[in-house]
Amino acid sequence: MKTNYKNQSDSKVRAKKHLGQHFLKDMNIARRIVDGLSGHGAYTKVLEIGPGMGVLTQFLLPNKAYETYVIEIDTESVAYLKKHYEELTPRIIEGDFLKYNTNDVFPEQFAIIGNFPYNISSQIFFRALQIRDQIPEIVCMLQKEVAMRIASPPGNKDYGILSVLLQAFYDIDYLVSVPPGAFDPPPKVQSGVIRLRRNATTKLDCDEKMFFRVVKTAFNQRRKTLRNALRPIGEMPEHPLLTKRAEQLSVADFVILTQLAQTLGPTSGTIIEE
Repeated sequence: MKTNYKNQSDSKVRAKKHLGQHFLKDMNIARRIVDGLSGHGAYTKVLEIGPGMGVLTQFLLPNKAYETYVIEIDTESVAYLKKHYEELTPRIIEGDFLKYNTNDVFPEQFAIIGNFPYNISSQIFFRALQIRDQIPEIVCMLQKEVAMRIASPPGNKDYGILSVLLQAFYDIDYLVSVPPGAFDPPPKVQSGVIRLRRNATTKLDCDEKMFFRVVKTAFNQRRKTLRNALRPIGEMPEHPLLTKRAEQLSVADFVILTQLAQTLGPTSGTIIEE
């Protein structure tokens, strides 16, 4: 393995706008992201999403506590990785994480890390929720606004749909902010790094598909009280929570609302939609 750390500003791989690529070039930030992996869940494999030219990969590979895999949709980046990280080649997955069957390579638990493409970061989290019992830990960089929203507690203006859905199953820490100048090309927004660690919740005490619907409907009209915001679902039974607004409710509160909504009619499923 080559040990010289690569400055991505000297790379030949072109950043592609349609893939949302902004290549991290700050080695200190790259190291801090990788150091964010805590080993929570005792996994032995790590999957990096969208490695680009390997700015995180180069810090992942020397760690023998886990085996590093990468998944990359950009053929130019795949060629770069094969050339510069030959030992990684058998563990390069050419494809789209959103469509990839992780059981092909990861029948057991694995962690996820990456500088997520900002245009699909929410979709990546929804996909992770589908297979959450396989993923004990996620460390990622994404648009700061989204990162803060995910990590925000109830009562905060940033608290939203992703906050509730992810906090239902993960404990979330906001680790560090990253300025546009740390990337090539620089994005027009600030970035942030968060860590998600699987909590003890194995199953919600309600129908998960209805849970998603209640949360999404509540925040779609977040300025209204929940009695009015949830009218598209039906006329909810009387409950004190209905006098509040969505951003005031905890995950446990939303479970209670979902149980109320289930009295209006049957539904079934898991949190899989976007």
